[in-house]
Amino acid sequence: MSQTFIDGNEAIARAAMLAGCRFFAGYPITPATSISQHMLELLPRAGGVCLQGEDEIASIGFCLGASMAGVKAMTATSGPGISLYSEQLSFAIGGEIPLVVVDVQRLGPSTGSATKGADGDIQFLRWGNSGGLPVIVLAPVDAADCYRLTVHAFNLAEKFRCPVFIASNKEIGLTRESVDLEAVALPAIVGRVNCPAEHSGHPFEPLSGQLVPPFLPIGGERLARQTSSTHGEDGYITTDTAAIARCIDRLNGKLADITEEIEPVEADCRPEDRLLLVVYGVTARAAATALTRLREEGRPVALVVVKLLYPVPETVLRHHFGRCERILVVEMNTGQYVREIERLAGTVPVHWFGRMDGELLDPEAIAAEATALLDGSEEKAAVDREEP
Repeated sequence: MSQTFIDGNEAIARAAMLAGCRFFAGYPITPATSISQHMLELLPRAGGVCLQGEDEIASIGFCLGASMAGVKAMTATSGPGISLYSEQLSFAIGGEIPLVVVDVQRLGPSTGSATKGADGDIQFLRWGNSGGLPVIVLAPVDAADCYRLTVHAFNLAEKFRCPVFIASNKEIGLTRESVDLEAVALPAIVGRVNCPAEHSGHPFEPLSGQLVPPFLPIGGERLARQTSSTHGEDGYITTDTAAIARCIDRLNGKLADITEEIEPVEADCRPEDRLLLVVYGVTARAAATALTRLREEGRPVALVVVKLLYPVPETVLRHHFGRCERILVVEMNTGQYVREIERLAGTVPVHWFGRMDGELLDPEAIAAEATALLDGSEEKAAVDREEP
């Protein structure tokens, strides 16, 4: 066993190289800057390119250009940069451009607190594009997760031709810990599926029976078209409603269920458990400690850690929801993913507990909320989220 003292940001950089990333562009922003620094050290040795753009908009634009030319690309930023990325993310979705985007979240809104963590970007990652079409969002818990999920992120970006987010945060990105990287279970590396010679060459025309078109690189031997406007399979702008509907249906459909590609949750559930804790990100570590303490006290509590935030793994979550009497969602924000849980929970009561003041949720507070719910003291727990 070989231990490496590493933080989440370095783990992401190392995994990106392993996954075949050969282009990175970013703009310095706390707490994501060290990803750029690690990529600057690693990429040139492998014949890759690492750039600092003049701003966030230019940086993600560089990445899209590299990806359109056939190179695996990644960028990293924090909340303010994600806001600036929005237009280019829409381009990546509509143009089906593979890209990995790391969001090392910090406390918002706006520029917020650069050295304080939060999970306040979760809804924006899903909905921060014009048109509201789906994206993939992965949520690591620790440095080992950053290493594993980054490889998954590149695989998913290549397989489904879309942007894939890694929703890290300051605490994950900058906390160093010992990790046996060789023991981390990694998926096989997925390469880009280029357009076969017998294909029509239409850039958005899938092969028979598929929803994702093969890739035709810009600057290759065959003429390729790319557009950010509404288009048909041939890449030309269109106002034909039937062609538009086919395109939108395909973009929606290709991400309808990706749970076969990645394990969407980690669950610790027993038949006797009555209360289910639902968490993601760094909060999962505190929740796991709280779970141990609660069970030592004989409390019937289960835990589900969501690793695939979007598309929401509805079937898997509903399976776990149907086995409990109550659900407690714990988040480092003012209540974002709880909305998805409420949508899926049916008649099972959903409660929420969280904070958004730059401090971590601790095991004692989570255990206290769970205990109050189990004892029926909902007023004391103060976990019901009031609808606006």
